[in-house]
Amino acid sequence: MAFTLPPLPYAYEALEPHIDEQTMKIHHDKHHQAYIDNLNKALAGTEHENKTIEELVTNAGKMLPAVRNNGGGHWNHTFFWDILSKDGGSPSGSLGEAINSTFGSYDEFKTKFNAAGVARFGSGWVWLISRDGKLEISSTPNQDNPSMDVAEVKGTPILGVDVWEHSYYLKYQNKRPDYLTAIWSVINWKKAQENFDKAK
Repeated sequence: MAFTLPPLPYAYEALEPHIDEQTMKIHHDKHHQAYIDNLNKALAGTEHENKTIEELVTNAGKMLPAVRNNGGGHWNHTFFWDILSKDGGSPSGSLGEAINSTFGSYDEFKTKFNAAGVARFGSGWVWLISRDGKLEISSTPNQDNPSMDVAEVKGTPILGVDVWEHSYYLKYQNKRPDYLTAIWSVINWKKAQENFDKAK
């Protein structure tokens, strides 16, 4: 069964001024759609065409590069749209407590997370993951993610931020640090808490 593009859970302009409407339209409607189209094409007629996206991603190392890259692109972006929200805020509850105890404070966590995002050479993602019951920050190249069997640091994603240039270039140009600073205003901490609860 062919994969399809999930609708955004908010309007294109909902994340303004932190993420602009035009970027959201291109990122969701063009980039994400292209990953899905290329994934469906790569899977057509193969033994893997009826597998779930989770099955494809967790076994990425056994897949053709086109399936690994485009399957990762589809999974990562679906995850990313849900981890953003116009409401923003800051972490609370058990996730907030875990962030404070692991990193010292929310501000210190953001500093370390942003540094990992800036340090990711080329295109990729930066993640907050649960690994063996503990929080860690990691990053992955291209469209890989920590749930893949090929991930350098494996874990369950709690939140992830796209640091490919297409996710920020229209508004921030080459200033990735500015984009990473701004994105904390639109993180969906309720969804991150749900991910954290599931990871337990």
